[in-house]
Amino acid sequence: MKLYSYPAAPNPRRLHIFMAEKGIEMPFEPIDLMKGGQFDPSFVALNPMSTVPVLVTDDGTVLTQVVAICDYLEALHPEPSLLGRTALEKGEIREWSTRIFNEGVMAVAEAFRKSNPNFANRSIPGPVSLAQEPVLVERGLKRLEHFWSTLETRLAGREFVVGDSFSMADIDALCACDFGKWIRKSVPAECVNIARWYAVVSARPSAKAG
Repeated sequence: MKLYSYPAAPNPRRLHIFMAEKGIEMPFEPIDLMKGGQFDPSFVALNPMSTVPVLVTDDGTVLTQVVAICDYLEALHPEPSLLGRTALEKGEIREWSTRIFNEGVMAVAEAFRKSNPNFANRSIPGPVSLAQEPVLVERGLKRLEHFWSTLETRLAGREFVVGDSFSMADIDALCACDFGKWIRKSVPAECVNIARWYAVVSARPSAKAG
């Protein structure tokens, strides 16, 4: 197997934390997004979407979605389980991972990509050229406020987002919180449940993988 990625970016970071928790190592080729490495013809030939991460399996299959890669690696390396052991755990973790990514990570992405001059005509990931729409910056910020409230409520009386152990839902929430710093939006001071949880999960060695 071989991984192509840019660990500093929030979406690939989800995978790198996942792999660190499981102790998975593999050949790795960095794709420098800041220098446009995702648009290099050789990489585009591998992944026409020009996004990272990309996993090439031993039989040559190419996986380009974090969720798909994590599913694949969890099947190969089931311990420690990060996607759930029981049917209910699997469902809840997928439920909250999806919500956190859509409501948190993508809210920050909306505000970030629609305002940062480095993303002019690249307001969404991938090869399609789309102009920035400043009105969406404010929408992203409002979505982020709602996300903080949702996560704060979810973590009331809970050590982790789902169940009694660290999971992919916590990985996604950690990445969402840290991504907020890219637009100078930290977790609000009144979100005491998030602060308590964040202190614990951000201290895990895997948190430094991205």
